Amino acid sequence: MVKYREVAVSEFFEKNRHLLGFDNPAKALLTVVKEGVDNSIDACEEARILPEIFVRVKNLRDDIYEVTIEDNGPGIERKYVKEVFGRLLFGSKFRSLGEEGIQSRGQQGIGISASILYSQLTTGEPAIIESKVKNGQHYSCKLYIDTTKNLPIIEDEKILETTKEHGVKITLKLRGSYRKSKGVEDFLKYTSIANPHAKIVYVDPEGKRHVFKRASEDLPKMPKAIKPHPHGIELGTLIKMLSRTKSKTLYNFLMNDFSKVGATGAKEICKLAKLKPSTKPSEITRKDAERLLKAMQSVKLQRPPTDCLSPIGEDNIIKGLSKEYQADFVTAYTRPVAVYRAIPFQVEVGLLYSSSLPSDQNITLIRYANKVPMMYQQSECAIYKAVANTQWRRYGVSHSLGSLPMAPMVLLVHIASVWVPFISEGKQAIASYPEIIKEIKLALLDVGRKLSRYLSAQQRRYARERRIKIFTKYGVEVANALAELTKEDRAYIENLIKKLIEKEGL
Repeated sequence: MVKYREVAVSEFFEKNRHLLGFDNPAKALLTVVKEGVDNSIDACEEARILPEIFVRVKNLRDDIYEVTIEDNGPGIERKYVKEVFGRLLFGSKFRSLGEEGIQSRGQQGIGISASILYSQLTTGEPAIIESKVKNGQHYSCKLYIDTTKNLPIIEDEKILETTKEHGVKITLKLRGSYRKSKGVEDFLKYTSIANPHAKIVYVDPEGKRHVFKRASEDLPKMPKAIKPHPHGIELGTLIKMLSRTKSKTLYNFLMNDFSKVGATGAKEICKLAKLKPSTKPSEITRKDAERLLKAMQSVKLQRPPTDCLSPIGEDNIIKGLSKEYQADFVTAYTRPVAVYRAIPFQVEVGLLYSSSLPSDQNITLIRYANKVPMMYQQSECAIYKAVANTQWRRYGVSHSLGSLPMAPMVLLVHIASVWVPFISEGKQAIASYPEIIKEIKLALLDVGRKLSRYLSAQQRRYARERRIKIFTKYGVEVANALAELTKEDRAYIENLIKKLIEKEGL
């Protein structure tokens, strides 16, 4: 007889950790750092605190590393520590498409607890967590996750003496592999570029200290939560919303539970669906829901609100790139808000050109989703595909269509959205929606034209300087010859020729 049992989500991910970005030691180490830093920046921004984050990666032995991440955020109250860190899918970031959406770095609510779980699986060691809230005690504990029940186990609770005002510190021991290229250091550098209001201090396994300085004293605006838009809803989501709504009538449900549905729109939807506005949502059958969905998606409504997004901003992109790279030319462009599946999103592009970078190699492409760098699965990402299929030759850059251009250039592409369509739970590549590809290409065309104008101006300047050098060189010979013929002072003639060259701009 077949035996059945309920499987806890933590036990599922214990056997399928590759889904979360822990599929190899190098990626696992980076993922642990990423999840901790993302949480720290989000917590600081929500509390309107300029982030100061400390990261240390220490090699204990062979392939065992100790990762410490500490921030100056608001801290977590003692009673919530075990839930936030010890249960998968617990937290403020997890939302389904039928609930209010808000732009945030994490969207699944599994990142930091999954990191703790990976640490526990590979070394058997608990997470050491410290938390201090303002005017509260400095709390410390060791935490394990019971994978069969998806519940935390707390040990060795302490109250520490401290001068720290507030913040969280987490230390994990895990099996990993350290990479200098496209590893922790690059991730923190790229994070610093997209978040120029954050100061990040990093100590690598060799004990070297890296400081990514703050380039802006201004915190980004906080995005607002938005309700789902009728044009982006699917049948299953609609049925779930109907069963959970607090609205007493279909008319109120349409106006209260969705964005951009007013009284006129609600009445028109009810009429097209052949349902009375006074119908109770709980009485709507599956067939009724199918008609309702069709009506909702056929009625003309305003586009979703855009204050749910928090872009990096053109000025901050320029500041971020300029503080990490020596720039000859740098520009940025933020596209107007666009929509896919009735979900608002915004594309931003930054371009830096520098003679200090190698000109015989592919450009450095930095991909972001909600200000978080994506370090893996580059060729599978919509951003890469859009960049590779843009005709860079017309902008004066060496390029073979289908691959990255070859130039001394850094290209930053950021997508902000309340729901980024990642191709997997690892959140390392964005799905190739036609609307997203189109917006990226339009932004690339803008910075490409600006680059072309800069390169053309540089070529004209170079050609002019070269002509001046040639005429100046031969002007000396001409001055000598004229001095012999006219018996005039050679220096006087040479000075006249020099002034003529400068006047004519030869």
